[in-house]
Amino acid sequence: MDEAEFDRFAEEYHRQHAESIRSSGEQPEFFHRYKIADIAAELAGSGVLPRRILDFGGGIGNSVPHMRAAFPLSEIVLLDPSAKSLAIAKERYPEAARFQQFDGQTIPFPDGHFDTAFAACVFHHIPEELQVPLLREIRRVLAPGGDLFIFEHNPYNPLTVRAVRNCPFDENAVLIKARQMQKRLRAAGMEKQKTVFRLFFPHMLRKLRFAEAYLRWLPLGAQYYIRASVT
Repeated sequence: MDEAEFDRFAEEYHRQHAESIRSSGEQPEFFHRYKIADIAAELAGSGVLPRRILDFGGGIGNSVPHMRAAFPLSEIVLLDPSAKSLAIAKERYPEAARFQQFDGQTIPFPDGHFDTAFAACVFHHIPEELQVPLLREIRRVLAPGGDLFIFEHNPYNPLTVRAVRNCPFDENAVLIKARQMQKRLRAAGMEKQKTVFRLFFPHMLRKLRFAEAYLRWLPLGAQYYIRASVT
């Protein structure tokens, strides 16, 4: 996770993201909001109210306001290797979270510190050989029974592939198939998993989005998430 690379795009991230997803008909806020809504629904369904949440690779803080609204009593830590991204996030939401830089390898918190961790389209920026070690590190800072939610782009969706190809921020991205991520999570010691595919209909077909509840098993959505639990 190269700090200089992330610093280079920090100030332009929102504009570049908006341009790359234009074909979806949605604004970046739609994607930030739905992820947190899904996590909140999953945790509520399990009767979980996390005390501490780790936003791993949280960048300029796009998820922070939605996370704060969904979990008003939780301590939120936004972790990122980019000092410039963290400075922007802190300026945007100074009281909403704790903003913590790290070296891209070791998370500076003790074992079992967090109840929930969240990574929003982060791992496709991380070299493959570093992914399992970082997943092990996330597992280390999760408490027993804690959950990691990983959201990633689905390489089987042509609109997703096009959006990534057109985004300068994703110039070095390597998309990860759900089965590959499942395997890497197991290698990191997280055997208990649930995989859900999301975002089947663009804005122009939004009236059909009610059907997504019946399609979450189908590996054609624009994105997917995996809920991996620490046992």
